[in-house]
Amino acid sequence: MGSRPEPDSEAMDAELVVTPPGCSHLGSFKVDNWKQNLRAIYQCFVWSGTAEARKRKAKSCVCHVCGVHLNRLHSCLHCVFFGCFTKKHIHEHAKSKRHHLAIELMYGGIYCFLCQDYIYDKDMEIIAKEEQRKAWKMQGVGEKFSTWEPTKRELELLKHNPKRRKITSNCTIGLRGLINLGNTCFMNCIVQALTHTPLLRDFFLSDRHRCEMQSPSSCLVCEMSSLFQEFYSGHRSPHIPYKLLHLVWTHARHLAGYEQQDAHEFLIAALDVLHRHCKGDDNGKKANNPNHCSCIIDQIFTGGLQSDVTCQVCHGVSTTIDPFWDISLDLPGSSTPFWPLSPGSEGSVVNGESHVSGTTTLTDCLRRFTRPEHLGSSAKIKCSGCHSYQESTKQLTMKKLPIVACFHLKRFEHSAKLRRKITTYVSFPLELDMTPFMASSKESRMNGQYQQPMDSLNNDNKGTPCLPLLTTRGPWRAATTPASSGSTRTSGSSVTMPSSPRPASRTC
Repeated sequence: MGSRPEPDSEAMDAELVVTPPGCSHLGSFKVDNWKQNLRAIYQCFVWSGTAEARKRKAKSCVCHVCGVHLNRLHSCLHCVFFGCFTKKHIHEHAKSKRHHLAIELMYGGIYCFLCQDYIYDKDMEIIAKEEQRKAWKMQGVGEKFSTWEPTKRELELLKHNPKRRKITSNCTIGLRGLINLGNTCFMNCIVQALTHTPLLRDFFLSDRHRCEMQSPSSCLVCEMSSLFQEFYSGHRSPHIPYKLLHLVWTHARHLAGYEQQDAHEFLIAALDVLHRHCKGDDNGKKANNPNHCSCIIDQIFTGGLQSDVTCQVCHGVSTTIDPFWDISLDLPGSSTPFWPLSPGSEGSVVNGESHVSGTTTLTDCLRRFTRPEHLGSSAKIKCSGCHSYQESTKQLTMKKLPIVACFHLKRFEHSAKLRRKITTYVSFPLELDMTPFMASSKESRMNGQYQQPMDSLNNDNKGTPCLPLLTTRGPWRAATTPASSGSTRTSGSSVTMPSSPRPASRTC
C-alpha cells in the first residue's frame, strides 16, 4: 500500500487564516437557554422597541456602583449587574465574580474581558439583528439600512466573471425589447419610460426596496425590481412582462382584459400602486415634496400645483397647493377656445378652429394651462374678505417642479353629441424653460421685478427650472410616439420630462 501523502503546510496555514476560531470564552455563556436569555437582554436593555421597554431601560439601566446612566454602560451576561466601562466598574465586577462577558447597552456589542476586546460571534450577531429589526418595526421606522451578503451562487458568479459591467455613453445595457401580450403596447411604452428614468433605475438596481407585504409575489414594486434586473442584465432577447401585466390587472381592475387601454391612464395607475407598495422603504425620512411622502415614487414624480382664486371686488387671493403626478393640457382643435399661441404669426384655421398659424408648441399648451380663467356668475365663491359670494378668477401655476414631470396631451373631446380625436400636431423642444409657468415668476411679475420674453425658448437667457425632454431618440426615453426633435403627432401619449437642470448622459 502506498504511503498517505502529508498535507501541505501552506494550505493548512491558509485555511487557518480564512476560518479563525473566534473567542474561546463564549462556551461558559452558551449553555442551556442562552439564546432566550440573550434575546431578553436585547429586548429589555438594548433596542427596547416599545415605549414601556424604553421606560424600563431608563429606570433600570444605571451603574450599580456610582448610579449614573452614562460612561458606556455595560451589562453582565452572567448575572444582573450594570456597570460603567469608563470608570471600570464593570471591569471590577468581572474580575471579582469571574464573569468575563458583558454587553454594551447602546449598540449591543459583546465584550470579553479575557480577550480585552469586543468579539464577534455569528449566532449572537443573528440574534442581535433580528431583535433590532423587531424594535425598528415596533417604533414604525422600518429598516434604516439594508444589508447584502452574497449567496454561494453569487460568489461563484463573481469568481468566474471578474469583469464588471459599466454603463457608458455608447453602452447598450438597458436596451431591451418587450413582447406585446395582445394589445399591451400602452403598457410597454410606459415600462420603457420608467426603466430608463435614472433615479428610478438607481433605486431598484441598488436593492433599496424592502418588501413588507405578506406575499411578496403580489408586490408590484418587487416585480418592478425584477424587471429592472432583466433590463440591465445584458440579455438582448425580448422580455415577456406577463407577471407585471397580471399584477396590474390584480391591483388596477379597470385595466384588466386584453382591450386597448390609454398609456396615460396606465402610468397613473402604475404610479399609484407603486406608491402604495413602497411606502415603507424610507419610512421615517423627512419628505420634501407636496405629497409629504418619502417613497421613491413621490420623491421623483410628485410636484406642487398652486391654485390662486382672486376676488373681483376686494382682490383678495385664496391660495391652495395640491400635489400632482401629471399635468393634462388642452389642444387647439377642440371646442374649447385656445389662447394664446406663439406670437408673431397670422391667423389661420386648423380643425375648424381659428388660431395663430404655425405649429402648436408645448409652450402654447402650458401658456393656456396657466392663464387666468374667469369663473363667471354661475360659479361664485364666498370671499373671506367680503364675507359674501363674489365672482372671481382662477389661475394655476407650478409651485414646485417634480424631478420628472409628466405632461398629458388631451387627444379626445367628449360632449353630449360629439366624441372625436384631436389630430393637432404639437412641436416640443429638447429643453423646456418652465420659468414663465412657476408661481415665483407670477409673484415677481406682480412686484414688477420679472421681465421675460413671451417665447422664452428662443432666448439664450434660459430660466433656472429647465426640463431636458425625454424622447425616444433624445438623451432619454419617453412614453411618446417615435419622433426626433420637432413636430410629433399627438396619439394619446404622455410627454415625460425630467426637471433636473442637468441632462443625463445618453444610454443608447
